[in-house]
Amino acid sequence: MTRYIFRRLAAGVAVLLVVAVLVFALFAVLDSDAAVVILSRQGGGDPSPEQLAALRAELGLDRPAPIRFLDWAGGLLHGDLGRSLISGRPVGQVLGERLANSAALAACAVVLLIPLSIGLGLLAGLRPGSRVDRLLSIGALTLESVPAFVIGVVLVAVVSLSFRLLPAVSLIPAGTSAWSRPEILVLPVLCLLAGLLPHPIRMVRARTVEVMESPYIRAARINGVGDRRLAVRHVCPAVLSTAVHPLAGAIVGLVGGIAVVETLFEYPGISKELLTAIAARDYPFVQSTAVLLAAFGIGAYLLADLLALLTSPRARAVATGAVG
Repeated sequence: MTRYIFRRLAAGVAVLLVVAVLVFALFAVLDSDAAVVILSRQGGGDPSPEQLAALRAELGLDRPAPIRFLDWAGGLLHGDLGRSLISGRPVGQVLGERLANSAALAACAVVLLIPLSIGLGLLAGLRPGSRVDRLLSIGALTLESVPAFVIGVVLVAVVSLSFRLLPAVSLIPAGTSAWSRPEILVLPVLCLLAGLLPHPIRMVRARTVEVMESPYIRAARINGVGDRRLAVRHVCPAVLSTAVHPLAGAIVGLVGGIAVVETLFEYPGISKELLTAIAARDYPFVQSTAVLLAAFGIGAYLLADLLALLTSPRARAVATGAVG
């Protein structure tokens, strides 16, 4: 088991290295950099070569690309995420301000995502072919086929503009937190759930149907075991181990979903700041944020693997090499 965990951790570190190199390489091949963006924002027409050379030297962009990458990587290993080329502020400080807002949004979504995915999937799978099963299956397929931004636009049009029940934008005044105005979280969280719920619901439903048709469940029914006891003591434990990875995938999908939601609802979170940094060619901010987001995804899947090992004896046997 320990060897398996170390292998996964080593693979995770390799993935982070690949992400860092790819992001840096993509910025290196762009036809502009932060110096061009800064001088263009100051107006006065196209910047002269002398102005660009002076600002690039000031920002350190005149150094060879490998040196800049190694400097950033060395700082990261010491906990220094670098300094934003646009604002001049430490990247860690900017991320800290935005991370609390994104964390509030993600926490609300996860708290609702896990019980809803398992509960609705079990509800549909325990009675396959029933009206409830058909309704939930059709609803999940419908939501899965509609892009998240379309769902968000519809929510804004109906809930905010037509019925005026909730704000259409989720602005947070400076110096306050998202929890001071919980109503601004409702529509973004609903939009996130609409995009993330369908897949785990379908996976849980499929596994539930599979378990319900297994020989030992049929034998338990013949022996007079009631439906409620069957669901609680036999079906749920078998389904939960299968639900771990779809739920982990949905939680990792929060990264992309939050980027859409924060842009759509003008929510001041980390993803919105990241998109602004990409447009400004602020590679230290983008580089550090991309690695941290990748680390979040790797950590979520590693945690899902560990939970699966704890809940599934067969998974433990496969991980330790006891079975082929």
